[in-house]
Formats: sequence, structure tokens, C-alpha cells
Amino acid sequence: MKGVVLAGGLGTRLYPLTYATNKHLLPVYDQPMIYYPIRTLVRAGIDEIIVVTGGPHAGHFLPVLRDGKHLGVRHLEYTYQPSEGGIAEALGLCEEFADGDDVCVILGDNTTDADIRPEVEGFTGGALIFLARVPDPERFGCPVFDPGDPTRILRIEEKPKRPKSPYAVTGLYIYDARVFDYIRELRPSERGELEITDVNNRYLAAGELRWVELRGFWSDAGTFESLHRANRYWAEKRGWRDPEPAQVGGAEPARRSIEDTSTTDDVETLEPTDVQTRRATRSRTHQ
Repeated sequence: MKGVVLAGGLGTRLYPLTYATNKHLLPVYDQPMIYYPIRTLVRAGIDEIIVVTGGPHAGHFLPVLRDGKHLGVRHLEYTYQPSEGGIAEALGLCEEFADGDDVCVILGDNTTDADIRPEVEGFTGGALIFLARVPDPERFGCPVFDPGDPTRILRIEEKPKRPKSPYAVTGLYIYDARVFDYIRELRPSERGELEITDVNNRYLAAGELRWVELRGFWSDAGTFESLHRANRYWAEKRGWRDPEPAQVGGAEPARRSIEDTSTTDDVETLEPTDVQTRRATRSRTHQ
């Protein structure tokens, strides 16, 4: 099995940070974001990986990832997505790299400490998606379960306004080689993109889509809120603790406010000559 890391896009939800570099190179605690999905694949035994990137900062990946050896990658390739054509389009660029093998696909802003090696080693074909319970499923592809069988997915909706379950389809998928045939059959969505949700629904219609709930921590890092959540989790996992707030003199800072009933009746008005005189007096006092 080969690995695909999708790291394109403009990262508009993280402007102005992404004016300067690709979103996937922003730090998540002490490492570039892109390290996390690569290490997820390497932990699962996948050491042939391709990174798909795009946008004006694609060249920034080379000095960070180099040949991938320092991350445990045996063979690392890069390819470029010239347009904002969606996740499925980006995956379609990897057909030659896959060369008929199964592929494990992960979005470049996904961070997880889950061990997916059992799913990788036990994969027998079709498609396998990983779900996670999240507070904001409307930001993701969202599964609709059969009311009579809560283990059966009826369909997957892309970023629904009213999600029908608290689960998100994470940016982690395993596909057999037929995924590229399905991608070629897709038509752009209303957003003008080839949607990975449509790929998953193709497998679902063929009765060949399975799902598991991801074990452990998972978060994307594509918004300021989720980036903060990922930073805090990985910092604490590596031993960082938020220090107690500093206090001066052992007391809470004093707070003053001007009440609505305040007046200026008792305010002394100083003429310029008075100010100069008082400054001179203070200067002599402190000499």
C-alpha cells in the first residue's frame, strides 16, 4: 500500500497566516503540520508517499521535507495541483504513483495519534473511511445512518447545514485502485470541485464502503479554533503544562472605571504655565 498526503489549497480560513506560506507548513506545537499526517502513515507501515500540493508556496515544502528520510519515509515524491479542483481531483493526480496498488489517503491538516496499522494490514479492497465524533460536523462530510441499523451508512452529505449525526468523515481514507476510475467519472459539484464525498458514495452504492471510528485524538487544523485545539493537545501530550498566570505583589490587578454619574465639576484645569511650573518643581524634588 502507498500513501498520499493532500496538502494543496490556499488556506483562506487561516488568512493572514497563509499569506506567507502553505497552511500545512504552519507549526503545530513543535513541528510543521505536514509532519503529523506523514508520521501517521509511517507508523502504519507505509513508507512510499506522495505529497500533493499547490498554490504559490508549493516550493516551501522541499527544504522542510527534503527526501523524507528523517521522517522514516523510504521513497517520497511530490506533485502539483494547478487548480482548486477539490480533494478528489488532487487524488486523481496520484494514479501513476499508485501504479495499481491500494492507497491510504490523508489530508495534510489532519493530526491524530491513532494507530491505523490494523486497518491498513487488514484491508481487502473497496473503501474504508474513518469517522470521528466532533462538535462541528457541519464543517465536514457527514454520514447519515440507517435508523433501523445504526452501523449502516445510507449516504454521506458534504458539509450539511443540519447534520444528521455527530460524526465527521475524517480526512483519512483507504481505497483500492478502482478509486481512480470513479474519479474519472465524477462531475464538478456546485462548488466547482470534484468531491471526495462523491467518491465515497460511489463505493457505498456498490456495497463496498466500510467504516471504523477512529481511536484516539483526531483534529484537523484548518481553522484558527481547530489549529489551537491541535496545538494544545500535542503540547500537553509532549509534557507542556500551562503555567499559572503571573501576579505582581500577590494581589489581583486593580481595576478602575468611570461611572456614568461622574462629572467634571471637580477637575482642575491647568494652564500651560502651571504645567511647566509643576514639571520644574518635580525635577528639583528628584535631583
